[in-house]
Amino acid sequence: MSGFVYIVGAGPGDPKLLTIRGLECIQQADVILYDRLVNAELLKYAKADAELIYCGKEPGRHGLIQDEIHRVLVEQANLGKQVLRLKGGDPFVFGRGAEEAAILRQAHIPFEIVPGITAGIAAPAYAGIPVTHRDHAASFAIVTGHGRPEKEQDFLNWSALAQIDTVAFYMSIGNIAHIAKSLITYGKSETTPVAVIEWGTTKNQRTITGNLSTIAQDIQKHRISNPSMILVGEVVSLRDQIAWFIEKEHELC
Repeated sequence: MSGFVYIVGAGPGDPKLLTIRGLECIQQADVILYDRLVNAELLKYAKADAELIYCGKEPGRHGLIQDEIHRVLVEQANLGKQVLRLKGGDPFVFGRGAEEAAILRQAHIPFEIVPGITAGIAAPAYAGIPVTHRDHAASFAIVTGHGRPEKEQDFLNWSALAQIDTVAFYMSIGNIAHIAKSLITYGKSETTPVAVIEWGTTKNQRTITGNLSTIAQDIQKHRISNPSMILVGEVVSLRDQIAWFIEKEHELC
């Protein structure tokens, strides 16, 4: 008997940003495979007898590698269980949800995709920064800043990105110097505002701001670490007007 798999976006960190459908899936799941950035508060809504499997990935430390996650999803569903793959943010925004869905389809296991709020929009909003604005930004891009040129992984079209009004970089703290240099080289002004939001939408959120010429040094100065979202664009200048969320520490910008 085949079970069913729900691939659910848990949102960016604040547990109240989970969707109603996402909550329903947590409450009915027999098995929950959850990622590192999923707020542990959400697991309290699971059934008392639900099996919880940690699948977190971080540098040097991994829960289950991706192939193992695929295997567990298929095995548990084939046991007739209701299986929940709970992912931080949105499962289709750098979440590998599409890969998991493809594996389930190959195994003839029914599944449902439940979108979640992604950090590239939510973290700036909690920092008082809109990603679009009638006067400042008519275009917005979501980008992984993971690739490194020395590893021949720099596949980004920097000339195109430099023309976009607002760019949100995921997983980019360690690569910020290269990102800033590349955007400047391809046409962005050195004075283009940049915000870095650490632990966005959570009680530990803190935000620093600078510009493309200073942001690498600013990150080091304030010891910003992952998970953090980097936002580049004139919209960052609106933070002073509309910041509303009370952050963990005093303003650092």
